Amino acid sequence: MPPGPRIHAFRDDALADHDAVGLVEALHRGAASAREVVDAAIARVEAVDPALGAVAHRAHDRARAEARNPRGGYFAGVPTFLKDNVDVARMPTQHGSDAFVARPPRRDGDLARMYLATGLLPLGKTRLSEFGFSPAAEHARLGPVRNPWSTDHTAGASSAGSAALVAAGAVPIAHANDGGGSIRIPAAVCGLVGLKPTRGRLAQDAMHRTMPVRIVADGVVTRSVRDTAAFLREAERVYRALHLPPIGDVTRPGRRRLRVGVVTAAAGRTASPEVATLTRRTADLLAGLGHHVEETASPAPPTFAEDFLLHWGLLATAIVRTGRATHGRSWDLSRCDPLTRGLDRLATRNLHRLPAAVRRLRRAPALGAAFHERYDVVLSPTLATTTPLVGHLDASVGYEEVMERVLQWVAFTPWQNVTGEPAVSLPLATTAEGLPQGMMLGAGAGREQLLLELALELEEASPPARITGSAGLGRTS
Repeated sequence: MPPGPRIHAFRDDALADHDAVGLVEALHRGAASAREVVDAAIARVEAVDPALGAVAHRAHDRARAEARNPRGGYFAGVPTFLKDNVDVARMPTQHGSDAFVARPPRRDGDLARMYLATGLLPLGKTRLSEFGFSPAAEHARLGPVRNPWSTDHTAGASSAGSAALVAAGAVPIAHANDGGGSIRIPAAVCGLVGLKPTRGRLAQDAMHRTMPVRIVADGVVTRSVRDTAAFLREAERVYRALHLPPIGDVTRPGRRRLRVGVVTAAAGRTASPEVATLTRRTADLLAGLGHHVEETASPAPPTFAEDFLLHWGLLATAIVRTGRATHGRSWDLSRCDPLTRGLDRLATRNLHRLPAAVRRLRRAPALGAAFHERYDVVLSPTLATTTPLVGHLDASVGYEEVMERVLQWVAFTPWQNVTGEPAVSLPLATTAEGLPQGMMLGAGAGREQLLLELALELEEASPPARITGSAGLGRTS
């Protein structure tokens, strides 16, 4: 089936086709003011969001007021969005759910405080799947978040809204976070760069710091590797993770040739023939650049997929059982979507198996470290199959069927959430339908610098396709 309409907001305005670093340069040389840039971004959001459904909460008046006197930082005046599962002062945190009515917090959470200290200027918050559990954001009341490359296809999740807006050119950079692939999945299907940092690299809100296994990491989705590198550099100036080697200012490819292990099967699933072929083409590109490349098996043990799913279920049960205490009288479990309730049932029926599952998951960092003694980098597809149509992962299909579809698609990303290692999805491949297909590179804990250097090399060797043209239906260049 051919892809559906493409939609984007690129036009001849103050944002032009700048990435975030390019926009910083334009602001510094006086080619545009922060007020002009924010006005342009708001106009772009309003132009594309009716088709994409990406925005959860608008803060346009606040953004215009802040643009008159932007806070300091490298990204001062660069418009952005934050995902609607982190606390931002005076913006409700709804977690993509209708099960409660959120009250806006009085102050920024730890992540937003760090994120906005880089100078980024928030226009609002973006939509996600309920509590971040599904890899597709398809809300029963609000409808799906659609992919700007084809509005018939999903934008991925859970950071769907952020990825859709960045890919469509509404803003150059947006916050995302990742508890099973939720930075990398939407980046992969929207043709973006999405790097999940090492566990503990960036500041986090308390709810993400208190999980039995700390699987969530915060980051950004961008249209260029240099934007992701610049964000991590600036974030590190605000919040320094002393237990990890610094990333520093990564601006050029590395010189060292690397040992690359190629994986096309994981968590009991094998990449589809088309995706496996695209992965091997990326392996050939790496080999052509002089890296040592060989196929290998995933380091994940046979129990991994089932253990990870039980942990997901435990998180759902925690949300369900504390809903009234956390959200007050507005909490209504019946308004949770079927996936959340299905995960809760899974964990509740298997409470006796959870301690052993958590123990096995906590051994994953050692397995990952042993793997990276043999390979500097692991290459895999970000996702096992091509991008599904809207509706394929709709939770109303029923828990058992939709979970089988989820596990088939999302076979490769959860491993780094459990090991805590960094991984990046890069827009290195295009499907026969003409849609982006992300390729994922993973490295040992604390090795973001190595990943960014390799990503810059690959971006230079194989420039990604872009949605271009005047506002409206785009063209791929």
